[in-house]
Amino acid sequence: MLSLTWPVVAAVLCGALLHAGWNALVKSAGDKTVDTALVHFLGSFVALPFLLWFGLPQPESWPFIVASLVIHIGYYIALAGAYEHGELGMTYPIMRGFAPLLVALGSSTIVGELPSPAAWFGIVGITVGVAMVGLAHPGEALHHRKALGFAFANAAIIATYTFVDGLGVRTEVKAGGDALRYVLILFVLDGWPYPLLVWWRRSREGRREIVAYARRRWPVAALGGAASIGSYAIALWAMTRAPVASVAALRETSVLFAALLGTWLLKEKFGLQRALGTLVVVLGVMALRLG
Repeated sequence: MLSLTWPVVAAVLCGALLHAGWNALVKSAGDKTVDTALVHFLGSFVALPFLLWFGLPQPESWPFIVASLVIHIGYYIALAGAYEHGELGMTYPIMRGFAPLLVALGSSTIVGELPSPAAWFGIVGITVGVAMVGLAHPGEALHHRKALGFAFANAAIIATYTFVDGLGVRTEVKAGGDALRYVLILFVLDGWPYPLLVWWRRSREGRREIVAYARRRWPVAALGGAASIGSYAIALWAMTRAPVASVAALRETSVLFAALLGTWLLKEKFGLQRALGTLVVVLGVMALRLG
């Protein structure tokens, strides 16, 4: 029986910290779009030798892998649109914060897992807390309707690939494989579409700037790519041992960790709203575990 035990909770929270780490790197960058593309691009090269060592996933999981790769193209298009029309600090919490709520709403139909009342309290609590932590000025978001549209669309896309990958990694494990192989092939193949999209949308001068930027930034971006791989590997492993909706909600505590890292490393203000949001997230995590 799938159960959200304390070891699984601890692992997912560590994965959320890794996810927040590479997003904090992006947030500190001069060009956030190029930095995001560079993290994914170099992540594919970080994953490749490990994939060659551990081997390919089982044939049964390949339909899910292909579906996930197609869905991720939509994710990158929506991501580029959100970042083009709005700031990362506004769009990222919406994309990441509302996705687990959508996963919870669909989990009964898609994966046959109905969250308990306590789990629902935890999922909603984490969603609200993440929004409070991430959206420092919620009123300003209403003036960026295009960015909001892309961000909410991407929340739905994130929920969709969460279901696909959750089912895919369970199929992989059931067929005798393991979660790491599934994650590695995803990162090897998925590290190219978004960088190519960014490259295609830039002018000739813009492409020269990308190359110059990549030469300066590649060691940090490679570290971010490795953190991204580790974060998603932990999340998908956890989905083989706990309900998908609970893992998805826990993973989005990365927004909280990103805010804490921003306060520590980037000297951003934390404030009362973020403090209250942090408390709500912690209560949500406790409710999830009890549920």
